[in-house]
Parts: sequence; structure tokens; C-alpha cells
Amino acid sequence: MERLVKLASIFSDINRLKILGLIVRDTELCVCEICDTLELSQPLVSRHLRKMREAEILTSEQKGKWVVYSLTTLHDEILECWIKEINKNFVSLPILVACDIK
Repeated sequence: MERLVKLASIFSDINRLKILGLIVRDTELCVCEICDTLELSQPLVSRHLRKMREAEILTSEQKGKWVVYSLTTLHDEILECWIKEINKNFVSLPILVACDIK
């Protein structure tokens, strides 16, 4: 039940859903790509990413001076259900504004 509540909290915010959608669509992203693509401030995006890491939805990896975020490999049925729904809504996501790390 705790996992369900934690995921419900994450998915109750439109910005977190958009962030997750971008990461699912583009595999891995750094904070600057998310900020620039969604036109959100860096502190706000970092807070959302921290919550999603704490909920074990995302993982992060240091690549040079950037931290890159990707979907966790610890999937469960609830997360899989949300990912399926997010996949159906890719067309509503903005085009990625890529940074120089790739």
C-alpha cells in the first residue's frame, strides 16, 4: 500500500508526468534538457527529480559534470501501467531541447 501511495503522489503532478514522459521517450536526460524543454526552473525540476528518485522511478548517473536521469530497472505492475499510459501521450510532449553532453 505504501508504494501505491508514493506513486500516486508522484503521478498527481503534471510536471512530474511530463518529466517522466520525456525520460521514457528519450531514454536519459540531464536537468538542463528537462528545464529547457519544459520551460521550468532548475530548482523546481531538481525537486521533482529527487522525489521521483526517492520513489524508485528514476535513477541518476554522473556523466562528467552532468547528472543524467533514466527510468529505473525496478519496474512493478503499477509503474508499468503508468508507463503504458504515458506512451500513449507522447504526441503531447514538446520536442526535446538537447544540451551539449550527447
